[in-house]
Amino acid sequence: MKKKRCGWCEGDALYETYHDEEWGVPVRDDATLFEFLILETFQAGLSWITILRKREYFREAFDQFDLKKIANYNQEKIDMLLLDKGIVRHKLKINASISNAKAFIKIQDEFDSFSNYIWGFVNNQPITNKVVDYKKAPTTTALSDLISKDLKKRGFKFTGSTVMYAFMQAVGIVNDHELNCYRYEDI
Repeated sequence: MKKKRCGWCEGDALYETYHDEEWGVPVRDDATLFEFLILETFQAGLSWITILRKREYFREAFDQFDLKKIANYNQEKIDMLLLDKGIVRHKLKINASISNAKAFIKIQDEFDSFSNYIWGFVNNQPITNKVVDYKKAPTTTALSDLISKDLKKRGFKFTGSTVMYAFMQAVGIVNDHELNCYRYEDI
């Protein structure tokens, strides 16, 4: 019997694997949170499947998302990234990744980890929504607005409310699996 998945991922093997293994699973590891933050930044204005298909290229181009290395990227590295056909070559998003790495480090210093900071918005408990149809799920909420505003105040870029809500879904701060999806109860 075929597993019932959220409608947005059905029919694409890469999407289904991502859905089954990662999407909505609570992440508390700073390295993984940073990777998702950078990938969601690049996703702004694009489809997630585009980024997902380029994920391994992003990992290679961005030094396995090594926070400290990215925070110290110079113009030579930026120029190399702008020529890298494997990733999304968007100068503002590349520069945002560097400034976001620096801001991420400051949050780690202040809160002992980015995980403490981001999960603090939900008292360390994921929000479980009751999504019947993914097409009717929200793209922003008051919480994503609040997080976006706070991140911007801390120097983050390309972290608008829609990007932040997608990030929250990806890292399990919210469970937006459809009610009839087999993963809904698992998470």
